[in-house]
Formats: sequence, C-alpha cells, structure tokens
Amino acid sequence: MQKTICLLPGDGIGPEIVAEAVKVLKATGDKFGHVFNFTEALIGGIAIDKCGEPLPQATIDQCKAADAVFLGAVGGPKWDHLDNAHRPEKGLLGIRKALGLFANLRPAKLFPELAGACLLRADIAARGLDLIVVRELTGDVYFGEPRGIETRDGKRVGFNTMIYDEEEIRRIAKLAFETARKRRNKVCSVEKSNVLDVSRLWKDVVLEVHKDYQDVELTHLYVDNAAMQLVRDPAQFDVILTGNIFGDILSDEASVITGSLGMLPSASLGATAPGLFEPIHGSAPDIAGQKKANPLATILSAAMMLRLAFDMGKEADAIEDAVRKTLQQGYRTGDIMEPGKTLVNTEEMGAKVIENL
Repeated sequence: MQKTICLLPGDGIGPEIVAEAVKVLKATGDKFGHVFNFTEALIGGIAIDKCGEPLPQATIDQCKAADAVFLGAVGGPKWDHLDNAHRPEKGLLGIRKALGLFANLRPAKLFPELAGACLLRADIAARGLDLIVVRELTGDVYFGEPRGIETRDGKRVGFNTMIYDEEEIRRIAKLAFETARKRRNKVCSVEKSNVLDVSRLWKDVVLEVHKDYQDVELTHLYVDNAAMQLVRDPAQFDVILTGNIFGDILSDEASVITGSLGMLPSASLGATAPGLFEPIHGSAPDIAGQKKANPLATILSAAMMLRLAFDMGKEADAIEDAVRKTLQQGYRTGDIMEPGKTLVNTEEMGAKVIENL
C-alpha cells in the first residue's frame, strides 16, 4: 500500500521530533510492505520568516493533496511581538479550518513504566489511566458570533458567544460512540446543562444519537464534576465526549496528570479531508537543536495516524509495542528521566524504538 503524508515540521523542536517519527514510519513500511511518500510544507513561525504569513496557500494545497498531515510544533518567543492575526498559532487554527477538522482526539495513557512520574496518589495511579477525550474543535465560544470588545455606558465590555447547532453536536457524538466501540464501549458526555441552554441542547442530541449505539454505555457529568473525577478516579473513564472549551481544559488536565506531555499524541479529524496528527506538547524553543527533545509523543502520533487514517491496526500496534519495550529497557530522555535509567538523546531514542520494532 502507498500513502502520501504531508509533513509540517514547524518550529522549535518540531523538525527534530518529526525526523525521528519519519524514520520509524519508514521502518514500519519496510516491515509490513508499505510505501510512505513524504512531502514537506511550511507552517507557523518558519512560514512567517520565509513567506510572510503563518499558513501559505501552498501549504494548504499540499495538505489537501495528501492522505494525512503530520505536524511537529509551532510558535516561539521570536514571534511574540506580532499581533494575534499574524502569530504562528494562526497557522494551526487555519489548517484545521481549511481541512474541515471538527474533532480532536487526545488520548491520555499512563505507561506503567512511567508510573513514578504520575502526579496522582500512588493508589489512584495503580488503578490505571487510559482514556481519550473527543473534543469538538470548530464551534463553541471560541468561534461563536457575535464577539468583541465595546464600550457600554462608559465601560469596556468583552463578550463571546457559546453556540452549537444540532448537526455539529450530532457528528461529534457519532465519532465518540464509534471511538468507544474500538475501545471499552463507554462514553461520558460532559456539559453544563444545569446552567447553559447550549448544554441542554448538547445533552438532548447526544441522547438521540445514543439510540443508534445501544451497545455503548452512556453517562453524563457536569464539567466541574468531570474535572474533579479526573483527579479522584480517572480509571472510570474510557471516552470523554465534550465541546470545544470544556474539551480544551479537560484534555490538558487529563494529559498532565500522566506526568509527561512528551508521551502523548493527538489527532484532528474531519468528515472527508485528510486528518492531522501531532504531539500535544509545544515547540520548546529553549531546547531546540540540542537533541534533548522526547520524540515518543510524535512517534506515537505516527502510530495513531496509521490506525485512524490508514486502517493499519497491526502496524500501529507494532510501533506502540516498540515504544513500550524501549521504556521497559530503561531508556529515557531528560523529561522522563528517573534514577537508575539510561539517558539518551532524541536520535538515540528514535533508534532504540526502531531496533525494538
């Protein structure tokens, strides 16, 4: 099988970690008889430097022509002086919009080998943490209109609009139930229907969609309770379904309690366009070029791409097993280093994963 992947290395450590994931993908292709063809395009700060804008049209065209899009990271203090409309992060928001990516899937999994880094009490961590947040990505208060800052009665007033239509809710709910069917058949829908009208519509539509997924257990939590339960007993969750702003917060909470952002992948998916796959961490400009970056989240994002974009489950399993074995062997980058383990750099960690693959 042949697939074309558009690489968007981006800024900071992005090029380093993407390079290691590409090596792992090539090794996986050799092992399973696939050919992965790579194109490369500009996004973020480097696109600003070379093209004067964070998302050139050429990048959009290359992404649309690919079977999947693979991103490193964007941004850094070099571009902090720019106004919001021209910052590197606008490139990421822009490519999501251009590709119609309405869903963000962010797993949070605690590897037993890294249990010592977990921020939870040992007895809670021992019960496990293996969940995925399915977050609606293109609606809600981040995109709702009207919005702005204006003067009313002599005072400045800022306002945004939290809004969803039923089709936006229906498509993300279907994706959450489909995701649960590939996992442990449990969905927890998170909203604030005791206060917000938009959340009441959210709950009604989710209940309607659930009629077609009776094999999946559905529960509901208010967002404040969900935030508490993630810390108190994260083992209860399988798939968390929620809107854009709640998902933004909860996915960060779920991720950080595992102890290392350097281990977690993510995917952004649309109805038909190529999906976008990336690690959840930032560009870490303070260590860029020093071979200190942990490439494992990016490598696991590659596995997620194979599974979700190309239906290559065995290949994804092989990469994930290789990462697990590498950790079992005691190899660590600086962000996950523990006493008695072996410190390796970015390229060495990638090489160890390939050896175990």
